[in-house]
Amino acid sequence: MDDIIISNAEETYTHFFKIALQAAYKAQKEDEVPIGAIIVNDRNEIVSEGYNRKEGEKNCTRHAEIIAIENASKTLGNWRLTGHTLYSTLEPCVMCAGAIVHARLEKVVYGAKDLKWGGHTSITNIFDLNLNHKTQAVYSEYKPCREILSSFFRQKRK
Repeated sequence: MDDIIISNAEETYTHFFKIALQAAYKAQKEDEVPIGAIIVNDRNEIVSEGYNRKEGEKNCTRHAEIIAIENASKTLGNWRLTGHTLYSTLEPCVMCAGAIVHARLEKVVYGAKDLKWGGHTSITNIFDLNLNHKTQAVYSEYKPCREILSSFFRQKRK
């Protein structure tokens, strides 16, 4: 992917949320909860993506963020993802927040809060714990991230 020059953080976040949403749409097509995640290096190149696969793989750990971390580790040949940023359409749950810290990701940016499982500010804050690595976490509301989830669950309740 060509280097992307974006003038400010909000434009950068919007650009990458749109790409993460494409992964969420893949999940939705497979009747999975539509959550997508991508990992970007320090040159704004996408190195991996992931989307929810819990139902299809019948495994509660197959969250978008975990899959994106696994794919990035395979691509880069290293479990340490120092200098990389993860963009997720939803606030990482406590499991994913722990994995993000373990993977040594520099930053995580998410577009919608998860009031039931959120591992940044909604339930607890894994990123503020006294761990051996600090990951910066940023909530930057991006309405389409919330809307895809609301629409999915509205359809499920019908």
